[in-house]
Amino acid sequence: MVIDACHEERADQRPRLPVRRAFTLGVAGLLTAAGVLTLAGTASAASTLGGAAAAKGRYFGAAVAANHLGEGQYAATLDTEFNAVTPENEMKWESVEGSRNSFNFGAADQIVSHAQGKSMKIRGHTLVWHSQLPGWVGGLGATDLRSAMNNHITKVMQHYQGKIYAWDVVNEAFQDGGSGARRSSPFQDKLGDGFIEEAFRTARAADPNAKLCYNDYNTDGQNAKSNAVYAMVKDFKARGVPIDCVGFQSHFNSQSPVPGDYQQNLQRFADLGVDVQITELDIEGSGSAQADSYRRVTQACLAVSRCTGITVWGIPDKYSWRASGTPLLFDDNYGKKPAYDAVLAALGGSGGGDGGGGRSCTVSYAETQRWGDRFNGQVTVRAGSSAISGWTVTVTLRSAQTVSATWNGSPSWDSSGKVMTMKPNGNGNLGAGASTSFGFTVMANGDWSAPTIGSCTAS
Repeated sequence: MVIDACHEERADQRPRLPVRRAFTLGVAGLLTAAGVLTLAGTASAASTLGGAAAAKGRYFGAAVAANHLGEGQYAATLDTEFNAVTPENEMKWESVEGSRNSFNFGAADQIVSHAQGKSMKIRGHTLVWHSQLPGWVGGLGATDLRSAMNNHITKVMQHYQGKIYAWDVVNEAFQDGGSGARRSSPFQDKLGDGFIEEAFRTARAADPNAKLCYNDYNTDGQNAKSNAVYAMVKDFKARGVPIDCVGFQSHFNSQSPVPGDYQQNLQRFADLGVDVQITELDIEGSGSAQADSYRRVTQACLAVSRCTGITVWGIPDKYSWRASGTPLLFDDNYGKKPAYDAVLAALGGSGGGDGGGGRSCTVSYAETQRWGDRFNGQVTVRAGSSAISGWTVTVTLRSAQTVSATWNGSPSWDSSGKVMTMKPNGNGNLGAGASTSFGFTVMANGDWSAPTIGSCTAS
């Protein structure tokens, strides 16, 4: 699991949730094609988060880790559902300039290339931040630090010039609590309050066409911290300091829920003449309560004309920086959660991947038998509120596993031999609410983890 250290001060790091032995998945299925998982059929644009957001003139993005892009369901969900990306860690200072003036863009380039290939917007995150700094930065004197900061901004932005929609130029420069003061950092302590303005001016010179954002957390409602950021932005706009947008991270849980003045707070910043963006959204919880919070955030963005988009901080719960809080729109197995449905509905979309005509199906998995070297798995397919004439489900094996037998279905395989696409074998016609099942034997080869079961596509 990639932990975004951007958040290390704001929550306990928790162990990854274990893979569940039995689970239920949602409607839209995943199929294999040329070894890559893709959505079945040609669902309308409004049946995905990105498509529905685009219809409202906005983007809906996800934070992405380069080391997960090789995972079929991760890439398929990203490519199908989202129209914007933010690199989780790959553009942070320690990742791209570990040694002074020696740059390594390999992992970040991988994300940018993938996103460009899918015509996604790309948010750059982040240029100047107190955390995830290589040690050499903090050891510099003021003159050298100013030079290093401006060089870092310039070199990174010029490398990606024309590719990045918006940059988080400065990240988390204000303290928590009631003071509204600046946070102690090498930049603040040695360069003073003017470092933020200097960073933005340097950024504008490096890439005049990229939107330049200030990004922070615990600024979602009106409070001392958000008031301090507001005052800075107001001052910048009055004096012509180049700033185009403000990012609201929006990490919520039961102790820190969506504030009642969330929309009003976004609006007051927009009224200063900047765009507002929800940049790192995740909301701990489950079920209808979580769904309602996600709905409120989405509706707030839609109600503010200058709220240009929403980015969730990850795709499935298992890769979240606070996985045990299950804060994202997809469960560990990429099943769509009630929160997903709430967001899609708020965006004006309608559930996709159902083969049209309201047909849908769900799947559940259980291990039914185990021996010394193998186990049997069974997938139950259940029709939704309408009859279906066919279904498709994928089963993705762990790297060491192989399937030695299948029954009650017609399998096909991708080029890796690890993704099995199962279709009916005489058991495709199901009445409303009726179910069938198929099974398979997995040779464990030392890995007894449950395979990943893709969600179901009905026809």
